[in-house]
Amino acid sequence: MSVGAAVGTVTSSSSVARMALLGPSTALSARPSRVLVVGASGAGKSTIARRISDLVEVPYVELDALFHGPSWTPRPSFVADVERFAAEPGWVTEWQYQPVRTLLADRADLAVWLDLRRAAVMRQVILRTARRRVQRERLWNDNVEPPLWRMLSEPEHIVRWAWRTQPKTAARVAELAALRPDLPIVRLRRRKDVRRWLDGPLATAVRQQRNSRPGSSSF
Repeated sequence: MSVGAAVGTVTSSSSVARMALLGPSTALSARPSRVLVVGASGAGKSTIARRISDLVEVPYVELDALFHGPSWTPRPSFVADVERFAAEPGWVTEWQYQPVRTLLADRADLAVWLDLRRAAVMRQVILRTARRRVQRERLWNDNVEPPLWRMLSEPEHIVRWAWRTQPKTAARVAELAALRPDLPIVRLRRRKDVRRWLDGPLATAVRQQRNSRPGSSSF
């Protein structure tokens, strides 16, 4: 898949890298099959990844589910599990966890960057954390979110983690662009951009690929 026409650039303060990015209305040159979703905690990576998975008809693999074992301990088989699914012809997943970033970048044919405002990300992560806690929602390997008040004493609490790491996302995207200069990166900055891209360029690429199959009909 070629990058196509660039619609904007972004400068990372850490790497001073300038990247050619695709926007929410920029056509894709082909239907993607291995998609990375990049964004801060709480940006909505899992939600859009599931939507992409449904449209493109490839599995969504949630990296958090592979990484977190009981009591939030890392699973020893995490890297091997990622290597296994990354070798498959189609998947959608998040681009996170340093030990597997290069592996996933090497295999991807499209990246989608959720570059939402910090205020929007924090609102989403706080509401999500509160909902999970109140409902005692069981997450990966039966883990449960800690109480919100613990963010006052725990530096690694998800709310504090989101606040601290959100400004670093642009640097990670610059890292991805450096690893794979040929990889198309779609930048979505608002919720309406997400809807426009899913219903527009992505849906169009999927439809065109279906219509190009032998025996297909456009009627």
